[in-house]
Amino acid sequence: MSNKERPVSPFMLGPYYKPQLTSMMSIAHRATGVFLSLVGAPLLLWWVAALGSGPEAYGDLIRSLGSGPGRLVLLLSLFCLFYHLFNGIRHLVWDSGRALEIRSAYATGWMVLAATLAAAVVALGVML
Repeated sequence: MSNKERPVSPFMLGPYYKPQLTSMMSIAHRATGVFLSLVGAPLLLWWVAALGSGPEAYGDLIRSLGSGPGRLVLLLSLFCLFYHLFNGIRHLVWDSGRALEIRSAYATGWMVLAATLAAAVVALGVML
């Protein structure tokens, strides 16, 4: 079998593969999970350690998170947390055998994105 006849992964097809909302959301779900593992969990651990270490350590944490880069990390963490949460709920609904049709998958996908943005904006508003 020549190389031209062999099947190729969709990601290798270049212009022949059109990404769908569902595939992009699946990739984003995995990416947000990795971000939460590598950035969100240590951030949460830092917060808990600062709480247990006293007012000076907690003040240092608040000053760090109040800076420009700190706010960006908080915003990204909030967005990733809410996206991963809402998309995880969507997957639980799918696991129950509901909303598996294409139309429902797209509708729930847009609902996840809207809920993520709304929750992140509200949480950020409460924090500031």
